[in-house]
Amino acid sequence: MVDAEPRERYDDWDSSYEINRRGIPIRMGSKLKIFSNVAITIAISTIVAVVPLARGHAETASSASKPEGAIAESAVPKYIVDAVNSPNRPTDDRKLDGSRKPEQLLAFFGIKPGMKVADLWAGGGYTTELLARTVGPNGRVYSQNLQFPEKRKAAENSWQGRLREPGMSNVVEVTKPFESPELLPVPPESLDAVIINLNYHDIVGRGYDRGKLNASVFKALKPGGVYGIVDNSAKSGSGARDANTLHRIDEQFEIDEIGKAGFKLAATSDVLRNPKDQRTEPFWKTDHQQDRFVLKFVKPTRSASAS
Repeated sequence: MVDAEPRERYDDWDSSYEINRRGIPIRMGSKLKIFSNVAITIAISTIVAVVPLARGHAETASSASKPEGAIAESAVPKYIVDAVNSPNRPTDDRKLDGSRKPEQLLAFFGIKPGMKVADLWAGGGYTTELLARTVGPNGRVYSQNLQFPEKRKAAENSWQGRLREPGMSNVVEVTKPFESPELLPVPPESLDAVIINLNYHDIVGRGYDRGKLNASVFKALKPGGVYGIVDNSAKSGSGARDANTLHRIDEQFEIDEIGKAGFKLAATSDVLRNPKDQRTEPFWKTDHQQDRFVLKFVKPTRSASAS
């Protein structure tokens, strides 16, 4: 988010949706004309056989659509705990951890040592640093920003200064527009994960070409690679209406749009949900307690694509 609103926007541009998968409806709306006892027997037998199948399909779809809850503290990998608790992280970053739950997100997206990942619209670098400390010296993080406007030079200096800190030598600075074919300066199918933290709605609101953006991400990810999205939730059915005003977006809008680029929604998490948020005010008025959705897309493997 690059709005002129308060404090954390250029400090950090980064910062479960329940997918309504429907079972195949079976409608038997036409009237059955009964010609004989044999016809009645056949019709009843058909209904009895079909209904359990339909119910089973619906139950499977419902089960698959349930968002994941918080990962048990004991189940969060030690390398993630160590990255989040690093004494070298800035104090201002650590103050945001309570509301952003980085250990939960890193674990949910499956970030591991040695991975090659990207942080798109990295802002001040909060997420970039967490990724860098998690993937470690054998990994790589591509930290991308747009060209900073003159009034945001302090934020640019903060981002670039962060990248020169100890432990951040595995970060590659990228300053490219989203439409650039070199947005991610990597060989095709070489990244394990790409993250956009709290900024996809701004990409929508500012009219950037998401078709080109998502195509670049798809090209750069390995088959099975993760495209992780965290964003501020708008009211269901609102689409992109609030992207430039409340800086929120309807999660189904993002699910549909990213799905059109070839990604499959693998899982969602409710770890940043806040049912008390009415979603009628700009997110910055919620003291970092806005309702947020977390989506994990994957690039299908070749066998999955073929099927």
